[in-house]
Amino acid sequence: MQLEVIGVGGAGCRIAETIRTAETATQPFLCDVFAFDTDTQALAELDSVPDDHRHRYGAGIDTGLNGNLQRGETLGEEHVDELSRKLDAGHPSAADAFLVVVGLGGATGGGAAPELVANLQTLYDVPVYVLGTLPADRERSPDGDPSVPNDDTRPSGADADGATRPLAAANATQTLSRLDGLANAVLCFDNEPWLRTGEDMADGRARLNQELAARVEALFGATAQPADESATSAETVIDANDIRRILGNETALVSLGYGTQRIESSGEAGSVLGLELDLGLGLFGSDSTVETSAAVSAVETTVGKAIQGKLTLECERANTDRALLVVGGPPEWLNRTAVADGRRRLESATESTQTLGGDAPRPDSETVFALAVLAGIEPVDRIEQLRAAAHQSEQ
Repeated sequence: MQLEVIGVGGAGCRIAETIRTAETATQPFLCDVFAFDTDTQALAELDSVPDDHRHRYGAGIDTGLNGNLQRGETLGEEHVDELSRKLDAGHPSAADAFLVVVGLGGATGGGAAPELVANLQTLYDVPVYVLGTLPADRERSPDGDPSVPNDDTRPSGADADGATRPLAAANATQTLSRLDGLANAVLCFDNEPWLRTGEDMADGRARLNQELAARVEALFGATAQPADESATSAETVIDANDIRRILGNETALVSLGYGTQRIESSGEAGSVLGLELDLGLGLFGSDSTVETSAAVSAVETTVGKAIQGKLTLECERANTDRALLVVGGPPEWLNRTAVADGRRRLESATESTQTLGGDAPRPDSETVFALAVLAGIEPVDRIEQLRAAAHQSEQ
């Protein structure tokens, strides 16, 4: 699956850039990465997005919108055709899907993203997904305590470091409401549980963006054709149709689970008293030097982390409508029996009858990873909490 990634607003642009740097040369899955923002300085600070793929819009606005979502929506309506035309600098017609990336609590991205998603749906006959981050509670008050009211206007600059965002919860819930029925699916990342104790967004932002980008790469990179034609092919291929089937087309909320484990090289793991063992038993190829027990253990461990560990958006696993498991790593470590067992484990945890699974060989990797995709996870407690916070701020 070839993906066109479009970051909108400060947070969206930074995440889009991080996704670009997460793409590997051996598993290319990106057509292009674009960055659209009203903040000139924020765009200038992007390192890897090409200059002709960055675009500032909104005449007379040099920084952000100070949380004014209505102003962001107006700008989105006024400039949506302009933003869509900017994609012609890339290869949008070659994309199998679009991924619009946005910080849901912000006014710039939250205002423009729904307009852009709707326009892309009319221009292209491929899915348009949204990757959205939910605001952390500690962003809404000066002391990091969401129970402390904060009616002050944010400092100039929608994403100013250290600035509080009293309107973030309301912006997030309103933007999600506007996206309903427009985006094919919304992949969510909740910032709050991923921040460490005492850490604010300015300090944790880069780390959280990397966590999210790794999961995006694991999902969409699994569908990419290896750059090296001689590379090992997947035993159970995951293609664009599988992604479309699991994510759906009814604006389902999607959460991602992820687990990794570093592994030893084949020679180290499969040698006993200096003798290389060929214990292929269900492994890729017939010349594997990885012990079956080691491969099975690595797959089982990462699958367990992906299913039971921290999700990008916490939810009840049993509420999942559709699920997908991707297991990747060096081909000789992808024990096909363990991968199949992992899919059944995900099916059991989610109680979903629509569960797919596959492998993603990464010959040069030093880790085994597993990605669990949970789609259609409503109701979600965190979304209800943000709605309650938004209602409280309006009173």
